[in-house]
Amino acid sequence: MPSNSAPLSFDIKPNTNPMPETDRLAAFENLGFGTLFTDHMAVIRWSEGKGWHSAEITARAPFPIDPAASVLHYAQEIFEGMKAYRTADGRAVLFRPEENARRFNESARRMAMPDLPEADFLAAVEKLVAIDAKWIPKAEGSSLYLRPFMFASETFLGVRPSKEYIFCVIASPVGPYFKGGAKPVSIWVSQDYTRAAPGGTGAAKCGGNYAASLVAQAEAYAKGCDQVVFLDAAEHKWVEELGGMNVFFVMEDGSIVTPPLGGTILPGITRKSLIALAREEGVTVNEKPYSFDEWKADAASGRLKEAFACGTAAVVAAIGTVKYPQGEFQIGGGETGPLTTRLRDALVGIQRGQSNDRHGWIHVIDGV
Repeated sequence: MPSNSAPLSFDIKPNTNPMPETDRLAAFENLGFGTLFTDHMAVIRWSEGKGWHSAEITARAPFPIDPAASVLHYAQEIFEGMKAYRTADGRAVLFRPEENARRFNESARRMAMPDLPEADFLAAVEKLVAIDAKWIPKAEGSSLYLRPFMFASETFLGVRPSKEYIFCVIASPVGPYFKGGAKPVSIWVSQDYTRAAPGGTGAAKCGGNYAASLVAQAEAYAKGCDQVVFLDAAEHKWVEELGGMNVFFVMEDGSIVTPPLGGTILPGITRKSLIALAREEGVTVNEKPYSFDEWKADAASGRLKEAFACGTAAVVAAIGTVKYPQGEFQIGGGETGPLTTRLRDALVGIQRGQSNDRHGWIHVIDGV
């Protein structure tokens, strides 16, 4: 698929009817997650033979979609999740956006979609944050959630890759992902559903993976749990990941176990960052298979001291209670453990510019 060699130039079209300032500030008093949106969006189009073109920052508005648009029938769609933060010294920053750009293209290749040059991905995000900078909330635990996504827009019925695509970035000021803040969450272990299989799309961040998880997530809610965790498709034995987060286990010797990547698990950027931070502290991190039977036995014996899930939206969430059809068990007395707290604080401190960023993970948006 053709790709542009030179960076795209964005046409900036400010929203002529932005949300009134009083309404925006009132909405900030009670931020949820993913229900409030900023005034603008970034849009870039792709067509066969032309490549990426028509880049713009424009007023957020619905897309006119033909009933035969490819995405509606064959689900060619991918997305990313990332956040912008306002630091104490007033800077607007992103956390490891180059990793999002890289993973976005990995998802695109798996879904037979065109690569978007990383420079154009980053420019779209930066320019949207710049024009909607006043939408970055400052309250503790809040941020500007950014959703880059791409979908097939060609009008046709036929099983083949689309010849037209739309890339877009929208933004949503958010509070904590889980209601109640950073308290431990409860997990339902799905027995009847799997998230991904070898050779499938588990490592791609595509909407179909999440659609397939919704019935299991609904089951989790019905059981009084916050999230669902999936076992592998082949043996239905090995712990893989939650509906939208990676999972870690802290053992009594201070080491960490986390399921290995291998095509069925999303390579989380938060996951990757936490592994690096833990190893810097001298913590041994073992990326290896861990079965549900081991999870139960280790929790009962006390060998397992902590467990936590992580992702862009929730950051780090301790797992307190685990439920399954035959019963339930607690981890660490249902409380957040010390290593979970330490790693979360270290990560959040870097993300919000409160501690030394020796990795160069923080990306400052100039002039914002």
